[in-house]
Amino acid sequence: MKRCESPQKARVADSDRANSQTDFELARFAKAIGHPARVKILRYLASRDSCLCGDIVDEIALAQSTVSQHLKILKDSGLIQGEINPPRVCYCIDPAAIARLKALVDGL
Repeated sequence: MKRCESPQKARVADSDRANSQTDFELARFAKAIGHPARVKILRYLASRDSCLCGDIVDEIALAQSTVSQHLKILKDSGLIQGEINPPRVCYCIDPAAIARLKALVDGL
């Protein structure tokens, strides 16, 4: 005879799925900020409304190609946004993503 799961176990399973999704989301953000240069870029962008990649290169003192790689990682994570205005790309913080990151860290 098959045993049924208790309602408590079902709630725990739902909670585990929600925690798993939250853990995945936090890990994705953590990976994005897992390099000191990317943290510095975020701090720089947070102090401005937006800026061009060249401005970030001047501030961070890394090669333009290296800064571009870091910006790609931050953009892919959703922490920053980039608006293409040929031949330049203007970057800014995504306030909703930063708020979500803060909430996830607070939930640890």
